[in-house]
Amino acid sequence: MAFHIRDPETDALVRELAEKAHVGITEAVKLAAAEALATREKARSEKLARMDAVLAEFDALPRTGLKADKAFFDEISGD
Repeated sequence: MAFHIRDPETDALVRELAEKAHVGITEAVKLAAAEALATREKARSEKLARMDAVLAEFDALPRTGLKADKAFFDEISGD
């Protein structure tokens, strides 16, 4: 399956990467795509880890046993 890059800036970046990595253009595109995917996955994992930490902190809070229903939220919002 072929790609045709029409954007001159993108073409220049791919060619520069290919030159610096001492690989062909196809391999340079593969390297860039793999790195972009890995970076996204790492960022996603870090976000999930931060969310887990927040949830763990929330779960550690003591329970009051009070019921927070619609009437409760209406009361505190002045409705």
